[in-house]
Amino acid sequence: MERFVSGALQEFFPFLLVSLSSVFFTVDPFGSIPAFLSMGSEGDHRRARRTASHAAWTCFVVLTLFASAGGLIFKLFGFSLAAFKIAGGLILFQVAGEMMRAHRSETREVAEERAEGSQKEDFGVIPLGVPMLAGPAAISTVIVLMGQSKLWWQTIPVFMAIVLTSFASFYILIAGAKIQHFLGESGVRILARFMGLILAAVAIQFMLNGINDAWPSLAKGA
Repeated sequence: MERFVSGALQEFFPFLLVSLSSVFFTVDPFGSIPAFLSMGSEGDHRRARRTASHAAWTCFVVLTLFASAGGLIFKLFGFSLAAFKIAGGLILFQVAGEMMRAHRSETREVAEERAEGSQKEDFGVIPLGVPMLAGPAAISTVIVLMGQSKLWWQTIPVFMAIVLTSFASFYILIAGAKIQHFLGESGVRILARFMGLILAAVAIQFMLNGINDAWPSLAKGA
């Protein structure tokens, strides 16, 4: 029993770190600060707090639902986890490439969504919560991470990562103006490039894991 607990703990914390970094970098709350401010939250603390709360809750609910329903999605559409790992890795790599160029990925938002959000009284759910925070990249990430969890306790780090990322997103958005002022335009770009580099490594690892999982079937078919 002690050996099992010790082994479980040795696996738990590395997987928690991988899950947290993967989910946080794909949600990328720092990258949503300019949109959050430009759509009407700057200067109105009460509205900013309400909007950030709605965005964080939306992010939490959406990612939790997709993480919980990942297995059902595979059965419904009839594709394998290996295929989803490769597809998710490709999406993440595209987002990572745009982050390293200090561009905001169009898989998260487009100009039309930003313009629509600026006309809403409460844009916390749409478009800030979805798709700016909980976009295709973040959804793909939690589904892949859940698919890699073989035992029930291995799903805990994924849900912890979702909770911590949603919690952090709320406070990062609230402090958006201060963060932007403190980092400046150059600092924001440097941070985006660093996060993009980490995300690129996660994307490649997802694709390698998918290829490794699919290889026995491909080799047998050949």
